Amino acid sequence: MSVFEAADFDNHENVVLGHDEQTGLKCIIGIHNTNRGPALGGSRFWNYNNEQEAITDVLRLSKGMTYKAAITGLDLGGGKSVILGDPKKIKTPDLMRAFGRVIERLNGAYITAEDVGTTVQDMDYIRESTEHVRGKSTGTGNPSPVTAYGTFLGLKAAVKHKLKTDDLTGLRVMVQGVGNVGYYLCKDLHEAGAHLFVSDINQDSLKRTVEEFGATVVGLDEVYAQEVDIYAPCALGATINDKTLDQLKVQIVSGAANNQLAEARHGQALKDLGILYAPDYVINAGGLVNVASETDDYDPAVVKAKVEGIYDTLLEIFTRAEKENKPTSIIADVMAEERFMHPIHAAAE
Repeated sequence: MSVFEAADFDNHENVVLGHDEQTGLKCIIGIHNTNRGPALGGSRFWNYNNEQEAITDVLRLSKGMTYKAAITGLDLGGGKSVILGDPKKIKTPDLMRAFGRVIERLNGAYITAEDVGTTVQDMDYIRESTEHVRGKSTGTGNPSPVTAYGTFLGLKAAVKHKLKTDDLTGLRVMVQGVGNVGYYLCKDLHEAGAHLFVSDINQDSLKRTVEEFGATVVGLDEVYAQEVDIYAPCALGATINDKTLDQLKVQIVSGAANNQLAEARHGQALKDLGILYAPDYVINAGGLVNVASETDDYDPAVVKAKVEGIYDTLLEIFTRAEKENKPTSIIADVMAEERFMHPIHAAAE
């Protein structure tokens, strides 16, 4: 199947295949939409089963970045890149520099940042070949705490709308994935008085949350059947699907993972079950806000204020969804599309 025929192609402006024979680099860069500005999105280094799987991932992720930037009010478009291979086996400084050269050839249409399988150090190597990179060690560094803070605020907005309270004390939250973002979300929730249930494939990460936050460990296959108030997916996507929907006993789905709905129709399914869903690309936009603000005049206070806007945006989505009797996922898409469907500077031209 060609890229143009892919279900997730969705009028992408550009899909670039990059290769460097000397380092073994194989990468794909997806630029979905640049109406609001250059496409910003992280570089994911992953050992995909095949190229089609990688293409699907980059198309879905880059489209999601367009919506995320627009709904957050940033003057940026959406893009994403993937590097194919096992980072533990093939990643080298030279390979990352070669990847930087691929980005440089796009003349600023795409700006990269850290993602799954890449690090702040990798961003430094990339910057040796291009200036179109954020999240370097001389910049703002790891965006995970900011992403978690935005997710925490979004979860509070969901609680406010659904449960009519500002108090998280005693609320039971199932956090799936307690790595970088999940860990910091657990920290915020613990300090707010929530009772944590956690699951992860990494035993060290689980041990850390138990020791620091008194969390209760749940088996990987037991996550969805937990009788808790909130399910917070913070690992891989597509965990809301036909199989898991039948198991959920929660009132709210509110977490940091990307592409939480396996299919768009699952937004309606959650609504039918009476479960309030905080659209993923809205609630997890804190990291994007942080790296987008990484300029010479970076101000943490300004970034924090922008991230706190996630709370108000979600309340607006929830209220509008209720008024129009539509899934929150649909309302979020509509609001984002209202902002990016036309070039941001079109009126000035």
